[in-house]
Amino acid sequence: MEEKEPAPGGLALIEALVNTLDVESGTDALDTEENRTRFGLTPADTPGARELREALRATLLAHAGHHPATGPRPPELGRLLTAAPLTITIAPDGGATLAPSPTAPGAPALTARVAAAITEALLAGVWHRLKCCEAETCHWAYYDRSPASRGRWCSMSVCGARAKMRTYRARTRPA
Repeated sequence: MEEKEPAPGGLALIEALVNTLDVESGTDALDTEENRTRFGLTPADTPGARELREALRATLLAHAGHHPATGPRPPELGRLLTAAPLTITIAPDGGATLAPSPTAPGAPALTARVAAAITEALLAGVWHRLKCCEAETCHWAYYDRSPASRGRWCSMSVCGARAKMRTYRARTRPA
C-alpha cells in the first residue's frame, strides 16, 4: 500500500491497528512478537485485539458508506468499548480528559486507548473521516483528507484506479 500521512492524534493508533491485517494477502501483523509489542499485547491478548480490530473495520467501512461483505457478523464496537478501563481527570480550570486507566494491561489497555482516541476525535469532529477503503480486496484504513470527506478508496492511484477501470470496461464491453 502506498505510504500516506497517518491519521491525526489518537486516530493514528486506530488506523495502525486496523491495518495490521492485509486483507489481500491475508497477512496478520499481530502474528509477530514485534507487532504485538508495538500495541502492548501478549500472545494471550491477540484474540481480543483481533476482535477489536474487526469491530473497528466494520465501523470505518460504515463511515465510508459501505457495509462489510456477507459472512460472520463483526463484533459491535460499542459493546467492546463499554469494558474499556478509563479514567476521567478534571483539571483545576474545569477541563476534563479521558485516559486509559494506568493499571490496565494488554488488550484492555488497548481498548481503553482506542476509546479515548474515539472520544477525542468525536470532540474534534473528525471521527467520521477515518474510513476503510471500499475495495473488497483492500479494506485498508485511511484518514479522508478530502474537503467534502467523500473519499472512497485508500489510494486513487491503486484501488480507485482499479475500480474506475472496471467501471469503464463494463461500460465499453461489446453487448
